[in-house]
Amino acid sequence: MPHESVVLGAPATVRTDRTQARARAARNRTLLVHGTRVLLLVGLLALWEGLARAAVIDPFNFSMPSKIWDQITQWALNGTPQGSLWEQIWYTLYEALLGWIIGVIGGVVLGIALGRIRFLADVLGPYIKVLNALPRIVLAPIFLIWFGLGPASKVASAVVLVFFPVFFNAFQGAREVDRNLVANSRILGASNRQVTLQVVIPSATSWIFTSLHVSFGFALIGAIVGEYIGATKGLGLLVSASQGTFNAAGVYAAMAILAVVALLAEGLLAFLERRLFRWKPADTSADR
Repeated sequence: MPHESVVLGAPATVRTDRTQARARAARNRTLLVHGTRVLLLVGLLALWEGLARAAVIDPFNFSMPSKIWDQITQWALNGTPQGSLWEQIWYTLYEALLGWIIGVIGGVVLGIALGRIRFLADVLGPYIKVLNALPRIVLAPIFLIWFGLGPASKVASAVVLVFFPVFFNAFQGAREVDRNLVANSRILGASNRQVTLQVVIPSATSWIFTSLHVSFGFALIGAIVGEYIGATKGLGLLVSASQGTFNAAGVYAAMAILAVVALLAEGLLAFLERRLFRWKPADTSADR
């Protein structure tokens, strides 16, 4: 009997060992990926610094990482000509967030509506395609004329950049819902509203989240471009002011700060996606 219990317990032990081995392999691969990323960044910055100090590239035009860091430190400790650095970051982030929220809500609502109502899609489809074909960045000066130098013009620029990628993903997600699932819901007595809220929207959520990863970057671009053209505060104004004084380090410093903000936002979205989609199978591409 003891021998028999050992034999029966062996498969469970093997499965546990395999699970632990896969977990170790995943951790090791994560460490390798992050370590390689850091080394690549350090190598590129060191190369940039060395080429600038050796005058292989013009340090006046291209600046160098050490001067960029000094500029960020100076802004953080002493403030910018427009005020506190944190105030500039918050101002741009506020405009981008507000534009992103409005653009996402509008894109999701209209995308789901057109995906569910074919007549509405047939009527509005050509107009949306024409608007999508417009170079939306050039709308920023128009918004500046309409809404002035305040945050409203930057929010409007962010909205038009965010709306279309979210709209098209929500529209496609609503169209790609399993028809058998919809038919079964109707057989069980679900109304159109219940089908939309309980079947279509949950099914389209993956599509919508895919667009959210890129749309916040678009929101930041909209806010920065609007501030660059005309503003009283914000990172875009820092870029414009630094360019006006031929301060290359200031231009790159503002861009570096913007990149950090974008990476933090992307990390937050990825965290929320993992929390909301815990039911999705893990990516197994590392095991191949």
